[in-house]
Amino acid sequence: MIHITQLIYVIEGQEAVFDEFESVAIPTIAKYNGRLLFRVRPPKESFIEAQIEAPYEIHLVEFDAHEDFQNFMKDEDRKKILHLKEQSIKASVLYLGQKL
Repeated sequence: MIHITQLIYVIEGQEAVFDEFESVAIPTIAKYNGRLLFRVRPPKESFIEAQIEAPYEIHLVEFDAHEDFQNFMKDEDRKKILHLKEQSIKASVLYLGQKL
């Protein structure tokens, strides 16, 4: 089992486009033995200390195997809407980990 933590930085004014992308991308996770464990939009005031810019959203996703994650990334329906991701996200950071 692998865990993906993603910090997402959305371009200001493109929040609705980002939500449109997520409306397809998030349900696709389950097709590849994955589970969205949480999706959080933390308010700025919830950060006690930070050395980096506060993200718009934080996702924690688990997949049964790394291959499942790779297959999710190659999904044809997801690929068709990648232009929405590119239009709305200025940056994202993925952390790959394992539950210990």
